[in-house]
Amino acid sequence: MWQSSPPGSIYDYIRVASFSIGPDGLIEQWSRRAAGLFGIAADRAVGMDPVEAFMPAELRTDGRRRVGEILDGREWTGLVPFRIPGEDAVQGLAEIYVMPSETESGERAALCIVVDVRALRHIETDLAASQAIFGQSPFGFVLFGTDLSVIRANQRFATVFGGRAEDHRGRTVDDYLSGTEADRLTVTIQRVLETGTSVTDLQIVGTAPGAGSRHWSMNLYRVHSGSGRPIGVAGLATDVTRRHIAAREAASARRNLALLNEASARIGNSLDLETTARELLDVAVPGFCDLASVDLYQGLLTGDDAPPGSWDSLRQESVGGSAELRRVALASAVADVLPDTAAETGSPELGSVHRFSFNSPCAIALRTGQVEDVPGDDRGFVQSTLAVPMVAHDTVVGLVQFSRTKGSEPFGERDRALATELAARAAVCIDNARLYRREHERALILQRSLLPPGDPVAAGLDIACRYLPGNTATEVGGDWFDVIELPGHRTALVVGDVMGRGLRAAVAMGELRTAVRTLALLDLEPAEVLSALDEVARGLGTPGTSGGSQWPSRAAHKSREADLSEVYLATCVYAVYDPVTRRCTFANAGHLPPAVVEPGEAALLLDVPPGMPLGVGGEPFEEVEVELKEGSLLALYTDGLVESRDHPLDEGLEALRAALVEPERPIEDVCDHVLSTLETGHGEDDIALLVARIQGLPADAVGDWRLPREPRSVGRARALARGRLLDWGLDDLVDTTELLVSELVTNALRYGEGEIRLRLLRDRTLVCEVWDAGLVQPRRRRARDTDEGGRGLQLVGLLSVAWGSRRTPRGKTVWFELALPDGAPAAELSVEQLLSMY
Repeated sequence: MWQSSPPGSIYDYIRVASFSIGPDGLIEQWSRRAAGLFGIAADRAVGMDPVEAFMPAELRTDGRRRVGEILDGREWTGLVPFRIPGEDAVQGLAEIYVMPSETESGERAALCIVVDVRALRHIETDLAASQAIFGQSPFGFVLFGTDLSVIRANQRFATVFGGRAEDHRGRTVDDYLSGTEADRLTVTIQRVLETGTSVTDLQIVGTAPGAGSRHWSMNLYRVHSGSGRPIGVAGLATDVTRRHIAAREAASARRNLALLNEASARIGNSLDLETTARELLDVAVPGFCDLASVDLYQGLLTGDDAPPGSWDSLRQESVGGSAELRRVALASAVADVLPDTAAETGSPELGSVHRFSFNSPCAIALRTGQVEDVPGDDRGFVQSTLAVPMVAHDTVVGLVQFSRTKGSEPFGERDRALATELAARAAVCIDNARLYRREHERALILQRSLLPPGDPVAAGLDIACRYLPGNTATEVGGDWFDVIELPGHRTALVVGDVMGRGLRAAVAMGELRTAVRTLALLDLEPAEVLSALDEVARGLGTPGTSGGSQWPSRAAHKSREADLSEVYLATCVYAVYDPVTRRCTFANAGHLPPAVVEPGEAALLLDVPPGMPLGVGGEPFEEVEVELKEGSLLALYTDGLVESRDHPLDEGLEALRAALVEPERPIEDVCDHVLSTLETGHGEDDIALLVARIQGLPADAVGDWRLPREPRSVGRARALARGRLLDWGLDDLVDTTELLVSELVTNALRYGEGEIRLRLLRDRTLVCEVWDAGLVQPRRRRARDTDEGGRGLQLVGLLSVAWGSRRTPRGKTVWFELALPDGAPAAELSVEQLLSMY
């Protein structure tokens, strides 16, 4: 039977052989499997002494005794080392079962059955490894038979689809997927079974019980028996839903950035208010929404001195409703919708003058300057609407309504931010057009309103700023500076200069400054900020988007082409200062070098590669990191401070270095001394000057710990945070900080990678940062009623002043910020806030 067993028989795996011993103790019969096991053909083996042929010398005496006992009629089973004749080394271990027998003449003989112990051990190892991989795999593992039904599934697979692992035996793909997905997977499995070609990363979309729509990545490969016969297809499924969500969010972010770039190029190329409104809708529809409308205050359109959208006038509006507005633009991406819009929704028609009722979302948005949601009508085609006030320079000039019809994706938080940004860009352009027609004072208000209000405040920096207009003409320039707070008490310092003059320079400066702020909030590296800003600047200068402007003089008409070429080029220096390390990272786009003066040293100009101006494109920007000493002065400025027709630039830079003396003087006095010492009264160009004194965070204001990647680190983190807050006298923040630190460290353990770092920073606020090497950014979601977790980030959002995450060169940092106690009782969460978590 052994010799005639079909391929794939159990005997092929365990390597069983047989031979017989005659009355003389010599081999009498030799099977083919014995020849295969011992490597000796039958014509050689028959007549050999098995003890002499196969057993090592030290075991032969005992072997002969055993053979004699067997020929006397005793059975014997045991493990015997064997070797191939002609080789000294022992080749393996055999389990031999010897049964006494008789010849036809009645003489004693024996039948021997041999099993290769090595093969049995390999089978045991293979089975154990297969069971470990199959049973302990954290991924869904399933084995389809040749009939494409499930032969076996592991517990992880059963956990996803319900029931026990044994319950899935006999099921097919149609029991888990529906429609085209089931057909596609079935065809793929059949192809793998027939061709033996593996399939990797097959993307499957389906529904898991209790989990909704999920995305899986499947790897399929054919499984063979020991004889090489295909016995089925193994599938390894990995849940990649989070990856798809992250990819979708990244695509949304890219789309939003592209839309902002398009808005920069297409909005504000005309000084006509209605044209600017239509340009906004051309950008928004259909790329952002399905329907959109723009309403501008009637007083703005008629040229009233006090526009009804100013904050003071908004507070004085009667309870009867908003001030009068006129619908100046209307757009739709849905066919045959516009004619029926007014009749179905009651919205004003194009060109009509109207008011919004006092308690309507639109009127509230106009009063508060905040985005409001307008609920859709169940009987209508509109799913959701955002009422976005158009705010420019503390003035509400109108209202934009962005609507999406049923079947489109509802508006999310990113969409609200983008809608606000689009409306803000259009509002700036509209307000610039209004200010363009007014006298010199209004022009200066426009320019100065684009600069940071008041004295900027930053952690670890004492800052003073000065801005001087270049002349007294109605034209304004494009110089700007900015101080932007970043997570972790870091600060971005920006000084830029749009080339050229006039309203276009001011508008371009405003758009670039807005873009800088938007990019800074993304917490990009300085070189990345300038690269993205370069794309924005190049978008501003796109050919064919600059027509329609009206210029006040013949000379301006003649210089139109020159102005266009200048407005869309700009220089900028962007620096990020970390008060913990006192390190400042610079990136420069064609701007003059920053100046630094350390205590007891002469001022020097930092060697920061200037790069190309914004708008030129094609060249990457470089970064330079500098560690600044305590008490040092850092000065950023525009060329109006050091450049003049009366002297070359090198002399102006040398004069600036000479003026930056005595860094210990009050920072305001330093600014005044620089402006009074240098020849700044020439009136040729605007001047922007930003001076910062370096004051790093004290060592006792920083708590920094590294935690091992183990569950005990959560408690350790709470204890460290509690101890440090008690040392700082921030007892009122201990409970909240402990809770939020526990949530972030737990998330780092659960979803992050590598070592965990906890850092507490105390300055004007308390900042907590949790670092890990994982790249997946945290995502806040609303937990279901039955979920035991998933509310951590909701707690962080409710209990903190602000929170977020940012990339680092080796992973990510998740942070939250708490206001320092002022002696007043801490505000408790409202019932609505608590219920929002469920």
